[in-house]
Amino acid sequence: MKITKVTAIKKSIPLYLLLLPSAILLFCFAYLPLGGLVIAFKHYSPALGVMESPWVGMKNFIQFFKSYQFPITIKNTLVLSLYGLIIGTPLPVALALMCNQMRTKMFKKVFQVITYLPHFISTMVMCGLILIILSPSTGLIGNIMRLFGQEAPNIMGSASAFKHIYVWSDIWQHLGWNSIIYLAALSSIDPTYYEAATIDGATTMQKIRYIDLPLIMPTIIILLVMSAGNIFGIGFEKVFLLQNTLNITDSEIISTYVYKMGLQSAQYSLSTAIGLFNTVVNVVVLLVINFIAKKKTDTSLF
Repeated sequence: MKITKVTAIKKSIPLYLLLLPSAILLFCFAYLPLGGLVIAFKHYSPALGVMESPWVGMKNFIQFFKSYQFPITIKNTLVLSLYGLIIGTPLPVALALMCNQMRTKMFKKVFQVITYLPHFISTMVMCGLILIILSPSTGLIGNIMRLFGQEAPNIMGSASAFKHIYVWSDIWQHLGWNSIIYLAALSSIDPTYYEAATIDGATTMQKIRYIDLPLIMPTIIILLVMSAGNIFGIGFEKVFLLQNTLNITDSEIISTYVYKMGLQSAQYSLSTAIGLFNTVVNVVVLLVINFIAKKKTDTSLF
């Protein structure tokens, strides 16, 4: 009996009903607000509303491009993103490969739990720990240095140190969690490959080089493409909580600038224009990186 499209849809009605609440939430919170992007092209006034506010075209974008903050925010955002991408891509792979080689199950489980736990620390608590540890007056580093008669440095007041603090604390917090998907990919590898390699006399490093890495490479590329597509999308909370007047030259990024323009200065149209510019750049970078990955490795998101 041939199953028509109508029959297939009727049989799938319970599944569609289960999907309906998620689809409604997605539409309400992801697609419906897109209509508000029109204020990026207007001089928005809350008193006039979105539709009645005067149209200004690309004026808000030009204002951002000409502002002294444009090169600063772009540079800082790129530095933090690329630094985190370069460091944050190979380390979870290395951790997964190391964990995959552990043969004692109990030790392996304890090791995994220890590396996963920091991921569940909230951003605010993490920033509080960083500020307490690095405090020159009461912090751990400051107290250790005073034991040796040295003056404690104000690390959080150093603009050049901000990127290292941000990236390496982020790596420590999410390293174990980010390795889970690589461990899943490694667990799906056919054991016969390892058996054949053992018979041929392959060492552990040779198995990693010629079996593990090539077989999980598609996973690495997909995650790299996804990360590259979010190159201008650094989270606001952590940077804002660690930011101060002394390190602001290296810590002012697009998301914190949008917050200050939109909520603190009430320049809603300008902040929307900056956010829209940020999103467009992310989409373009995602498409370019995905195209390059598809051409070079035949692996891509779409």
